Amino acid sequence: MSEATTAIIEHLGRQHEAMVALLAELVGIDSGSYNKRGVDAVEARLRVWLEAEGIACELFPHPEFGGCMAARLPGAGGDRRPVVLMGHCDTVFPDGTAAQRPFRIAGDKAFGPGVCDMKAGLVMNSFVLAALHRFGAPCPLTGLYTADEEIASPSSRPIIEAEARGARAVFNAEPGRPSGNLVSRRKGAAFLELEVTGRAAHSGAAHAQGVSAIEAMARKIQRLHRLTDYDLGTTVNVGLVQGGQSVNTVAPRATAGIDVRFPTLNVMEKILGEVREICNCCELPGSESRILREGRFLPLEQDEASRALLDTYARLAAGLGMTGIGGEPTGGSADSGFTAALGTPTLCGTGPVGGNAHTDDEWCRIDTLVPRAQALALTVLELGAA
Repeated sequence: MSEATTAIIEHLGRQHEAMVALLAELVGIDSGSYNKRGVDAVEARLRVWLEAEGIACELFPHPEFGGCMAARLPGAGGDRRPVVLMGHCDTVFPDGTAAQRPFRIAGDKAFGPGVCDMKAGLVMNSFVLAALHRFGAPCPLTGLYTADEEIASPSSRPIIEAEARGARAVFNAEPGRPSGNLVSRRKGAAFLELEVTGRAAHSGAAHAQGVSAIEAMARKIQRLHRLTDYDLGTTVNVGLVQGGQSVNTVAPRATAGIDVRFPTLNVMEKILGEVREICNCCELPGSESRILREGRFLPLEQDEASRALLDTYARLAAGLGMTGIGGEPTGGSADSGFTAALGTPTLCGTGPVGGNAHTDDEWCRIDTLVPRAQALALTVLELGAA
């Protein structure tokens, strides 16, 4: 190792307590995707921390969702393409959860809302940026902090794509798998909100005059669920249904939330075409339907460059004593699909090891905060020197 590399690894090795302290602060902030104030508060805390380390931050405010932030290191070398360290500030948990289930540590695990997905990843990225700034970054780096990944990044996606386009590589700090592996492939996802309208009528005195939106929706749900094909890797799930006016009224309106998963871009076009056809067709004369909203994650497909990036990370991690790290697929979606679709080499799941994301039992292995930060720093250093 060079003198600078050794200094970076040793410096990160002394940061465990500081990393846990910052993680506890972030977990203590409610930051559900629709909680603009909370997401902005997480970003603001990180901005204060980064600027105290001498790192300049650029803000991308948004009127509806939390803002995004880019922490930038100019770096050295002739190749000015940056390496991007990415993470999202939002969680899936409602306001009040941080007080109901505060940050706590039991053994080598920390618990709390968003502790692994992905506030630990935000902490890790920030400390890696600070170490590289202090001892010398071999190339430009961008720490990208986004606002609304848990709802398919409606406001963050344009910024993610702008920052990742032409970058050397993107490292997305989603939690490492319980096995210690990184994520090699992710399914894409589409989230649709469907509305069906019918005609209200008294269910006893004028039943024949009504058109039930609930019945029309029920027929669509059956057809949508039949699109699931485990062999192809596609699933369709209607996870939310609302409708009706009263028990003795033929329902004039119903809505449904639809989750669609797919393994590749090619399969995405096929399955979404079939879903839209069902959503838009008329199930009952007199009923109408329309898609109110649609959000989408692209799948993370591993190409040769991303596979080489994983091999580099695994080799360098092994040198730190983390042997046997590889890649594994997951059905969950993430912002890494957007960057990989641009052709930018992308590695996902670089964050500290965690599990039970999106549940009351979400945990993070805090003893992996430092080693995963060191492995990421080494990978960036080797990539920047190439």
